Amino acid sequence: MTNWRAVLIGFLVATVLGLFGLVLPGVGQLAAGLIGGFVAGYLAGGGLGRGFWHGLLAGALGGIIGGLFIAVFVGLAGWVAGPAGGMLTGVAGIGIFAVAVLVAFVMALESAIAGAVGGVLNPDRPDYSRRGPY
Repeated sequence: MTNWRAVLIGFLVATVLGLFGLVLPGVGQLAAGLIGGFVAGYLAGGGLGRGFWHGLLAGALGGIIGGLFIAVFVGLAGWVAGPAGGMLTGVAGIGIFAVAVLVAFVMALESAIAGAVGGVLNPDRPDYSRRGPY
């Protein structure tokens, strides 16, 4: 059973650290994703698989929200630019979608690995989740 509280806290940690990480482009966001995934995995507990799952969800949520913000920005830019702008942003939207999927995958993967480490460091499984492996 997924501990959505752990996922949300891990996502929020990654988001806040990612905003401060803008000072160090690339490295700051990488560290934010790792720390957020670790927090999600540690809070969920339960070992390697459970930590991996919760870190994966926290990182994927960050990638999805980031892609959504980019899509809204591009959509508004096309709306302001009129019909020609709409056509250009529609074509650009395909490339933006591909980049957003790639970013979400990378964020989810790094967070999942860190979540697995967090889950191993906190092997205690909460009572409500003893029904299944995750």
